[in-house]
Amino acid sequence: MNFLKRLEIQGFKSFAAKTVLEFPARIVAVVGPNGSGKSNIIDAMRWALGEREAKQLRGETIENLIFAGTAKKPAAGFARVALYFDNKEKNLPVDFEEMVVERKVDRSAVSQFFCNDSEIRLRDLVPLLARARLSSRGLNMIGQGDSDVFVR
Repeated sequence: MNFLKRLEIQGFKSFAAKTVLEFPARIVAVVGPNGSGKSNIIDAMRWALGEREAKQLRGETIENLIFAGTAKKPAAGFARVALYFDNKEKNLPVDFEEMVVERKVDRSAVSQFFCNDSEIRLRDLVPLLARARLSSRGLNMIGQGDSDVFVR
């Protein structure tokens, strides 16, 4: 059974429009050509799971995480990332068969966390995620430039 079911990204870094990634089977890697957004997907997941340091997400400030705009697309007013987890096996200590962890931030740097559409404080979310061994730095996510550690 797959634990992570879906990822939704909107207004986060290079993802201007709402982007949905479905994970129908166990995912081993996200691959693609340079510039396709692979590192931004990992950054989005880490951010939704509570990463507080913009520098850990390759940004100077939280505002740098919001889509800045291009010549053809205006800047986004907010960033939103949602992770959908299958919880039928009760890996997460909630009474739902699906748990959605969502984070939003606007240009005034007001950041909010949600668990199944209910606002939650990060300090209350962290223990829930820890029970399933989830955290912003607790997963096997190899970021941009880090893959060479396996080749030495």
